[in-house]
Amino acid sequence: MVKRVAIVGAGVSGLASIKCCLEEGLEPTCFERSSDLGGLWRFTEHVEEGRASLYKSVVSNSSREMSCYPDFPFPEDYPNFVPNSLFLEYLKLYSTQFNLQRCIYFNTKVCSITKRPDFAVSGQWEVVTVTNGKQNSAIFDAVMVCTGFLTNPHLPLDSFPGILTFKGEYFHSRQYKHPDIFKDKRVLVVGMGNSGTDIAVEASHLAKKVFLSTTGGAWVI
Repeated sequence: MVKRVAIVGAGVSGLASIKCCLEEGLEPTCFERSSDLGGLWRFTEHVEEGRASLYKSVVSNSSREMSCYPDFPFPEDYPNFVPNSLFLEYLKLYSTQFNLQRCIYFNTKVCSITKRPDFAVSGQWEVVTVTNGKQNSAIFDAVMVCTGFLTNPHLPLDSFPGILTFKGEYFHSRQYKHPDIFKDKRVLVVGMGNSGTDIAVEASHLAKKVFLSTTGGAWVI
């Protein structure tokens, strides 16, 4: 009997998981809560609940040779560091090449994943989903959670005394989409990771003044 595998999320990892399951003779079913594949790499103008969010100018911070699937390189005409729109196009090419979309249920939210009462014997899981308001339940032999770790923002307001009485605007980089919101403003960017540095540079073209704060040292090239 063919083993059934539930895959949660149709981003980079979810697509690879579908392909690997098919190659091993398994029966994968992928649940994607949004209307399209791509996960992190699908830009939207508004933040969507349960999905990672990126800003319009995001480019991969590793080269295309290091970012591609091992059996499906990026097209030769792609730049070495890939803009998010092209990365999404690449994922769609990958899905088409290996006929993965036949295994994906879009606009489907996974509500719960629980062990069956006979799990000790069967090793099976019950997965409850909702599609267009209709709840469904299915039994699977394995579950692969491919939702990433960039969905929930970390915004430690307790670490910033006075922030609740601050008259200006504050937000997490998850909410950031375009630099025009910084026009003629004094901007403080807290954190010198990839997002913080990108946003500080973009803000500098429009803001009156930009400050970049970091708790540790860093090399800026």
